[in-house]
Amino acid sequence: MKLTLGPLLFHWTPDHWQAFYRDIAESAPVDRVVIGELVCSKRLPFYEALIPETVEMLQAAGKEVVLASLALPTLVRERKIMAGLGDTGLPVEVNDLTMLRHLPEGQRFTVGPLVNTYNRDTLSWLVRHGATSVCLPPELPIESVATLAETAAANDAEAEIWAYGRLPLAMSGRCYHARLAGRAKDSCLFVCEDDPDGLPVDTLDGQKFLAVNGVQTLSDSYANLAGDLGAIKAAGVSALRLSPHTGDMAQVATTFRRALDGEISGPEAIAALATAAPERRFSNGFLFGKTGADWTHPA
Repeated sequence: MKLTLGPLLFHWTPDHWQAFYRDIAESAPVDRVVIGELVCSKRLPFYEALIPETVEMLQAAGKEVVLASLALPTLVRERKIMAGLGDTGLPVEVNDLTMLRHLPEGQRFTVGPLVNTYNRDTLSWLVRHGATSVCLPPELPIESVATLAETAAANDAEAEIWAYGRLPLAMSGRCYHARLAGRAKDSCLFVCEDDPDGLPVDTLDGQKFLAVNGVQTLSDSYANLAGDLGAIKAAGVSALRLSPHTGDMAQVATTFRRALDGEISGPEAIAALATAAPERRFSNGFLFGKTGADWTHPA
């Protein structure tokens, strides 16, 4: 089973961004890296010039590199960015179906989890149009995952699921970070940089609830399917997606790889991830048809 490092969802400084991908190239046992901006096009100029060198570095380390497209393009400038992705010659991850019109005829692509791939017909349509791998929406239960994985395999495509990191829940035209700072979206001064893993949002009575990341809403809990790999393998899943966060993501990837290879058990993998980030609350409820924030393993 492959490991994919998904695109960075948060706004990090260029130095942090560059150091992160250098560590991934040198130390992370991932097969595929999705790189680029998904959430907010205003962030892209901070590290855009670093992308070609980073792509070469990752490829030299044996990683397949895929360029991320924007999830909610609304401006002419953003459409031009997406058109440019289609001209790079690299595989592109489609996070909004309007990206398809910018891809040269016959170009293969992958599909991100923000595209609503909920049934066999949708997945088959995507594969017919060139999709080689589809990361399924993280809210799908294991029974639906198994059905779609079977459809993907029958069409020589990969079915991937979200295995680690705060879950993407919604995108908006409004920037929550800017609003909380009393700023307009166009003059946000990149306040989202202050929250490199997203800004936690509690309910009025103090319960952990969500996290915000600019125009994106995420789960407060961190998905962690390291203890559920037996069920995932049985469902026919081809790849697991790890979402970048602060901390040692190379070690997160190593833990998942060792669990997939049978070197450590599920409980041992969970313990290792909990020890590395004790402040994080884990969840796996969606996979088993429960509330998404539920955790089915011992605390």
